[in-house]
Amino acid sequence: MAIGNIERLLEDVDLQIDLVSPGSDSDARFRMGDGTLEISMRLHALNRARLCKAFRAIISDEDGDLIILQGGKSRCRDATDHEELFRQESFFHWCFGAKEPDLMGVIEPRTGQARLFVPRLPIEYETWMGHILTKEEWRTMYAVDEVLYVDEISSFIGMKTSLFFPKGVNTDSGVEHPVPVIEDIVSRRTEKEFLQLFELLSELRMVKTEMELDVMRYSAAVSSAAHVEIMQKIRPGMTEYQMESLFQHHCYGKGGCRYTSYTCICASGSNGATLHYGHAAAANSSTIQDGSICLFDMGTEYHCYGSDITCSFPANGNFTDDQKMIYEAVLASQRAVFEKVRPGVSWPEMHVLAERTILEKLLEGGLLVGDVDEMLEARLGAVFMPHGLGHTLGIDTHDVGGMLSGHPKRDSRPGLKSLRMTRTLRKNMVVTVEPGIYFNPALIEKAVNDPSLSKYLRTEEIDRFRTFGGVRLEDDIVITSDGYENLTRVPRNVADVEQVMAGAAWDSTP
Repeated sequence: MAIGNIERLLEDVDLQIDLVSPGSDSDARFRMGDGTLEISMRLHALNRARLCKAFRAIISDEDGDLIILQGGKSRCRDATDHEELFRQESFFHWCFGAKEPDLMGVIEPRTGQARLFVPRLPIEYETWMGHILTKEEWRTMYAVDEVLYVDEISSFIGMKTSLFFPKGVNTDSGVEHPVPVIEDIVSRRTEKEFLQLFELLSELRMVKTEMELDVMRYSAAVSSAAHVEIMQKIRPGMTEYQMESLFQHHCYGKGGCRYTSYTCICASGSNGATLHYGHAAAANSSTIQDGSICLFDMGTEYHCYGSDITCSFPANGNFTDDQKMIYEAVLASQRAVFEKVRPGVSWPEMHVLAERTILEKLLEGGLLVGDVDEMLEARLGAVFMPHGLGHTLGIDTHDVGGMLSGHPKRDSRPGLKSLRMTRTLRKNMVVTVEPGIYFNPALIEKAVNDPSLSKYLRTEEIDRFRTFGGVRLEDDIVITSDGYENLTRVPRNVADVEQVMAGAAWDSTP
């Protein structure tokens, strides 16, 4: 079957599953400890069942078809023996939920049977790393049909040649998902079919099951509570990295979330104009000044399912008039999008709506002059919001599925070219809605020197914002049949933010 629009092809496939597949009656569960979320391995059995049903309907229904997945590999830092903390490869996690490195998995679409292939570990492993699991312990822990050793995979496959590997390019990173190399094994299936499996897995990952959404609700609740704690404990004179530390301590210490979804962005003052501040060369190391605005973009993950939340607020707990004007412009932009989102809505159109609202508010605030429609046409919005409105969210922060085959190409104009999703919304997608206003010196200077843009700028008013930084508000939402569910539980109104920063209680539970 030729590659087409996977979303359209899936419309004809009933993915409602009554779990009778292997492992469906298992009580295998994951949790980090008392008080943390308990997750049934039925979540992954259901994912595999959906994959098998869709695979048979769309790609192939031959006896002997095998889907082969490579788990993530353990890695050491550079040329040392320092083993980095492992985190599972995302497609593999979606299918199996296994936390260990160096695994492989085989799924039979006809029967739904799933097999894990695990390393044959030396006896010395027990001295340094702990108990070596038996095959039966592996099978019970992950509720699969059978467990074999990785060095047995070639003999298991034998003469079968109808082998499918997911192969495609991640549209955010531009990196191709690797195909596992198995000695003496050659597939007669084509590159086109490998791409179709990649896109099918991506589409299925993008539309979450209720079991997946429960995990994401938990991750978002933990992150929300951590952001609230920061609002209540921050004081001028503290450092940005202390806020990062506080966030990580809350998420791990109270939520059992060992991993953050991405590198924490703890930007205060002018640092907030740098979109991905917090990297190794800009390491959340500034002292937080009295009167500055803070932009804290941090999210945790649990069982690999992430959250992505940004809060902006004054370091001293009280908005100045200028801070309030910019903050409320961003909040109005976010709420304008919330009013429109539902299945079938174009995401690029939501980006333009967010830009329009921001430009209208900046015009009302006296920073701009002219006609908003003309500003949009000139792409003035990208001067103040150079990034896209948001992205899909799931096992990866910038999750898969935003720009698959058959969907519109990304617009090449400023702002729109940064979109990570060009499609229409679907029920049970999880997306971030994260408009922002930034006074980035390089972008402001470029606009001031561009006659097609400078005619809309009141430079004498904008000059007082040159060191302002930025404001971003980012919530994680689930698209429902008639709107959205907001997973983010933090104060957003100016009055609520100021009250919470003054010590008022706030409930972040779902």
